[in-house]
Amino acid sequence: MKFIRLRIIFSIALLCLGIDRAGAIDSDLGRFSIAKQAQIRDFAETLTNKVPAIVWRFYDALRVDDWETATNLAYRINAASHRYSQVTNDDSMSPALGTQIWSPICESFGAYQQFHDWNNRWLHRFGDDIIKSIPPGSVYFGGTDPGRFVISALCESQVEGKPFFILTQNQLADYTYIEYLRATYGKKLDLPTLEDVQVTFTNYIADYKKRQKAGQLKPGESVTDINGQAQVSGQVSVMEINALLVKNIFDANPGRAFYVEESFPLDWMFPRLTPHGLIFQLNREPVGGLSEADVARDQALWKKLTDEMFGPWLDDQTSLKDICDYAQKYGLGKNLDGFKGDRAFAENAAARKTYSKLRSSQAGLYAWRADHAKDADERKRMYQAADLAFRQAYTLCPYSPEAIYRYINVLMNRQRMDDAVLIMKTSVELVPEDKQFRDVLHQLMQYH
Repeated sequence: MKFIRLRIIFSIALLCLGIDRAGAIDSDLGRFSIAKQAQIRDFAETLTNKVPAIVWRFYDALRVDDWETATNLAYRINAASHRYSQVTNDDSMSPALGTQIWSPICESFGAYQQFHDWNNRWLHRFGDDIIKSIPPGSVYFGGTDPGRFVISALCESQVEGKPFFILTQNQLADYTYIEYLRATYGKKLDLPTLEDVQVTFTNYIADYKKRQKAGQLKPGESVTDINGQAQVSGQVSVMEINALLVKNIFDANPGRAFYVEESFPLDWMFPRLTPHGLIFQLNREPVGGLSEADVARDQALWKKLTDEMFGPWLDDQTSLKDICDYAQKYGLGKNLDGFKGDRAFAENAAARKTYSKLRSSQAGLYAWRADHAKDADERKRMYQAADLAFRQAYTLCPYSPEAIYRYINVLMNRQRMDDAVLIMKTSVELVPEDKQFRDVLHQLMQYH
């Protein structure tokens, strides 16, 4: 069978922050890096093309924590892979990079970047809390970069699936990632074959065309025809295919428990999700509803966490104006005079963005539950839970587009236009250079 290659754009941030940190590397990151190098060497034994020397130079730089050199080498490896828009004149480096060795390279630099960007204490806190919450032998889908790379680096052995198996839902439509997963976990998990990926792609195209005729496409969903071949483009369509492949893995491994850290919301999951610490449990059967005990447990965990992060002042009675006033004062983590929380957290953008993302994802589940509630009482209870979670997410990072836009959509659906405008005005004042924020505020003012 001739496979249709999807041209999927994944990004690796390769920005040098100008900080000279050459020296001792975090022991967990060092252990992870050694394991990834060994994995590449194992894969290399089966390859026709030799692994380019620049890969080993990258690991040499990572080992001594030479951020600038490692970043520059990662950029060159990225360009040589021909996976992205960059081009290179050195085609001799690229063939092996088009195989399963790409994933351990990507995971190595992804982890290194997280250790570089995060406050180390909060990085370990984040990773340990998730790892301890997942039973051994489970399957975990890490959606964000921290949710994938930090967890991979801090667990006992990501390569051996100890204590659980780590995948990402974001790359399942990439054939080389499937090859990597099968080479790594194929003896322990039932994973899609390349033929399965192709069938999934074909089924998606057929469904896309059917929904296109019915006017039922999602915003941003796009498939184009190039020389008689269907080409999927954009995050929405790629994640639709990824969602189908996650379902394939979920159904094929009925004896495993599944846990998810959300990247993009996947529609088929919502009826099966329940909050599980910082992430979600993906249950085998649809969950009829979230009980008061479920919600209370979730809210208690996040109340304790946010009290530590920014002080014990936000609860379900705190006004949105007070939250926005706080955001204007401390939202950027710069002037912390009088701040009552953890300064290391407040000053660390990576940690704030990640925890905000996690909480806004859980708020999104509550909002979905409200929209699908069986009666008025449940609808009210779920909207209240969603509103508190969204306010926590916004306080954690008032310049996070996801936290802002998901909350604004809920506010507009509830006819709370004044609150939507207040949120957007506050974020524009915090980040006036963000054109998208200004455009959204302009649109809200027109509706207001």
